[in-house]
Amino acid sequence: MRNVALINEKIINGDVKVCTIEELKSKVKKQGISKTYKEIDVVCTGTFEPMESSAAIINLGHTDPPIKIRQCWLDGVRAYAGFGAVDLCLGATAASEYGSSKELGDNIPSNLPERGGAHVIEDLIARKAVPIKALGQVTDCYPRSSFESTITIDSINQFYLYNPRNLYQNFIVGVNGGDRTLYTYLGPLLPRLGNAVYSSIGAMSPLLNDPELEVVGIGTKIFLGGAEGFIAWEGTQHFPLQKRKENKTPIGPASTVALVGNAKEMSQEWVRGCYFKNYGASLMLGVGIPIPLLNEKIVANCAVEDKDIVAPVMDFSIPRRVRPSFGLASYAHLKSGKIKIEGQVVRVASVASLYLSRQVAQNLKQRILDGKFTLTQAVAPLPCDRTFIAQDGLNNGQLMIDR
Repeated sequence: MRNVALINEKIINGDVKVCTIEELKSKVKKQGISKTYKEIDVVCTGTFEPMESSAAIINLGHTDPPIKIRQCWLDGVRAYAGFGAVDLCLGATAASEYGSSKELGDNIPSNLPERGGAHVIEDLIARKAVPIKALGQVTDCYPRSSFESTITIDSINQFYLYNPRNLYQNFIVGVNGGDRTLYTYLGPLLPRLGNAVYSSIGAMSPLLNDPELEVVGIGTKIFLGGAEGFIAWEGTQHFPLQKRKENKTPIGPASTVALVGNAKEMSQEWVRGCYFKNYGASLMLGVGIPIPLLNEKIVANCAVEDKDIVAPVMDFSIPRRVRPSFGLASYAHLKSGKIKIEGQVVRVASVASLYLSRQVAQNLKQRILDGKFTLTQAVAPLPCDRTFIAQDGLNNGQLMIDR
């Protein structure tokens, strides 16, 4: 039986055998699980999708005279300043309040500008100068009351992503059975089942290839935004008790992870601000997890196919936490571009990029082959007993989800 230390020796010595998750699935179909296990040490998963529960932690460094920042805007986007004197938290979905933000069309409320925190994070990673405006609480130690300047990635101390909830283990399909267009975190949903939108990449998705979280855990090293990152904790809304198929894949949103990584080492190629019309900003993020093939069961888990994974089709026209469902759709059907709902053929699109997800997995594979990325053993497992607590008192295992 293999272990992570042995695989790392192979990586350092240039003897490791690595493939992407799609390559592994193809191998298993052709030659079976046992032979594939003997041939491959590591499989690389990857995804590139919107992950709005993301944020940047920034330390500006002290001014002279010093300031205790209590209100702050980065290029017009408000950052949270309730930590130390010059520590900031910039949320990906924070909306621009003033400055260089560009208003959109006539029907878009002025409080939902196109630009948000995710775009400022992208600009800093792209090494652009970002305007800063800060107001301080005057104290004996911090006599300065305001500060205006510009910052860059090189003029600040710490700059890292800490994302409370990323990498949903499965998600939903959004549709609209109502009579007007709805603007959602999945994008516009057209009335009368005019379209369907999903956001998971299905069988390539990292956590769907380790359905019971036997390998992935706290301390797992990952590809995050083009740099090395780590799984820091369970993600918010982590719900491993979601109902599952016999192959252990969940039939809806289940486990999540919190991620952390040094944004100073990230690349704009894999960290991009985006905007969902009439909804707000989000962060498109490339994340890849290497899965060590420690035994044949792990290989069998990684061999799962799109036809064997399903997602619930949810009607967003009902404005409730628990929305009615039109049943389950397999990712094979979703990726075909059409599904059938109550006899009606509905066009389907994904907000995740299959092409860039493949590039993430390929990039991670090449780093391992080049000896530039070794694996880590999880220091603790992710919990498998978390229930979902709702604020209406109806804790029935169904959750209102968001990206």
